[in-house]
Amino acid sequence: MNKKILSILQYMFFLGLGIFLVWWSLRKMDAKGWADMRNAFANARYAIIIPIVIALLASHYSRAIRWKILMEPLGYKPRTSNTYLAVLIGYMANLAIPRLGEILKCTVLARYEKVPADKLIGTIVAERAFDVVCLLIVMGAAFLTQTDIIGDYLSQRLNDVFGSKTDSLSWSKILLLVGIVAAVLCIFWWLLRRFSHLNFIVKTKKVIKGIWQGVTSVRNVKQKGWFLFHTAFIWAMYLLSVRLGFFALQETSAYSWKEALSVLTTGSIAMIVPTPGGLGVYPLFVQTTMQLYGLKDTLGFAFGALMWSVQFFQMLLSGFVALILFPFFNKKAKADA
Repeated sequence: MNKKILSILQYMFFLGLGIFLVWWSLRKMDAKGWADMRNAFANARYAIIIPIVIALLASHYSRAIRWKILMEPLGYKPRTSNTYLAVLIGYMANLAIPRLGEILKCTVLARYEKVPADKLIGTIVAERAFDVVCLLIVMGAAFLTQTDIIGDYLSQRLNDVFGSKTDSLSWSKILLLVGIVAAVLCIFWWLLRRFSHLNFIVKTKKVIKGIWQGVTSVRNVKQKGWFLFHTAFIWAMYLLSVRLGFFALQETSAYSWKEALSVLTTGSIAMIVPTPGGLGVYPLFVQTTMQLYGLKDTLGFAFGALMWSVQFFQMLLSGFVALILFPFFNKKAKADA
């Protein structure tokens, strides 16, 4: 099948998935639920959107500086303004086609700076590898700080699957599951070694190797301290944006940093699903998370939809502005030179 047709079909599938998830989230909402949602939006504090956008733009700026730090070992030092604008354009492109932005921001930066686009791909791998590590850290922090809520939820889900009428949790079944998982992992490892020549196995190994090389590449970074600082700052701004978002709705204004940490975790996982801009997935994941803290499902969806909309339009508008400013800034720079 033609690659272009395959890409279109893939995009249509994930777009359809996003729309389906929106419908799935709203399918059982009754008249009272719709009224609660309308009331929540009618009484929302929309001025809170301004500091949320500032926090998100600050995280993007920090990501641009971190990207520059990764380029230094390659011998390239692009201007911060160009790097920042390229990052913003990349985020906008991801709204249309997931992962396109990673390639486009390299291409755009290469056009205005003397940096080969192919050499920048390795820095993107390193960035994504560290994002995976940071997400795992955030997940761990959310669990450790809220074992009572998250632990009870996981225990309940396990009980639904492995429990019985006579006991609250069938540990023998859990041990059996652990044994099955261990056996599957052993078989998977054997298959990797036995059929290492297959294209799928080769690609899987390449992805795993790329992530590992990306994580270990920090050893070659000259400004390790600043690299780690900007990595922490990026995620701190993500967390702050969620915490500020709680103040937008009266029904969520009483929630604190712990709940924000949980929303950041599930929201970040949702953005991995390749629907355009997290369409459908992000509000659904946030809705499910907020239900753990006693928020009604309709209001949980309202909060998730609000946060998704703020992020979507922030990336769309800032990316569009970046497209306009890119040639202007570089034309001015050439004139000054």
